[in-house]
Amino acid sequence: MKHDSRIDDYIADKEEFAQPILERLRALMAEVVPNAEEDIKWGAPHWVVGGRNLAGISAFKAHVRIFPHGAIEEDEKADWDRFGRLTSVADCPDAAALKRLLASRIELLESGKPLARAAAKEPIPVPDDFTDALQASPAAVETWAAFTDAQRRDYLDWIVSAKREETRAKRIATATEWIAEGKRRNWKYENC
Repeated sequence: MKHDSRIDDYIADKEEFAQPILERLRALMAEVVPNAEEDIKWGAPHWVVGGRNLAGISAFKAHVRIFPHGAIEEDEKADWDRFGRLTSVADCPDAAALKRLLASRIELLESGKPLARAAAKEPIPVPDDFTDALQASPAAVETWAAFTDAQRRDYLDWIVSAKREETRAKRIATATEWIAEGKRRNWKYENC
């Protein structure tokens, strides 16, 4: 597997605890999927087989995550969840476990068949207080109408997941401002 220098830069830029975990995962991917290509997508390292996404890794403030592309089968869910919050190299999967988890995806990608997509999500109803806030801004109404269902879902999920009323009110105000400016929910990360 040819190393992509952008991944070297990604790893060097991360927290000290994350660097050895990221290096270990990168080495595991090279061992398990030697024909995969390294790439940076959505600002994070990814591995691609036949031009199609296989898996990626991301570093956060207190953990690292490895994740597959495509739907996760019910019998795989516990294993993928276990590798969702890696805080040390000891938490990383071994090569055999990773190979087992990726085997069906690799086979599909190499055959040219599409990966299974995750089941469609239930729509989130637009809360009345958010509708009222949007209606107060003609620019927000226009942008909201132009958003895709996924872009609307990002905002709605953020708003309805607030646990306190103060947090919800603040998120509604922020969302309305950003929407009026034509910004998607995760606009800060679009150019990573």
